[in-house]
Amino acid sequence: MPVIKPVIIAIASAPVATGGVIATTVTPTVARYYAAVTAAMIAGGVTTIPAASFLDDADAPVAALPVPPADGYYNVYVNGVLQQGGLSTLTTASLVLATDDLAEGTPVLLEVSTFGSASTMTTPPTISAPTITVIT
Repeated sequence: MPVIKPVIIAIASAPVATGGVIATTVTPTVARYYAAVTAAMIAGGVTTIPAASFLDDADAPVAALPVPPADGYYNVYVNGVLQQGGLSTLTTASLVLATDDLAEGTPVLLEVSTFGSASTMTTPPTISAPTITVIT
């Protein structure tokens, strides 16, 4: 005996989300460091300033510089002038400047800004159920 399969055709609407509130808080953190260039830092076409040569905002010595931020940026000022981004490399161990033309005693300022963020849903959205229509 042959099997007869029923054929049912249906269409459905997509669910719709309405309302809902998400609160996002962005928290900036800024740290500044100061160092004076010494003759020993200038060699091989670059100036390498070790982390231990920097002082923080409280005039305390720095053991390690911050990791270059993924969600932020860092600025380098040489003798009070902002430098182009591609002229420096920041690591936790040192700041390397792509120049050997600095005089001994030149001030170098490093500013590191990081932006942390957190989001919370304060009001959940209302999501409609799909409407299914059977066509026979």
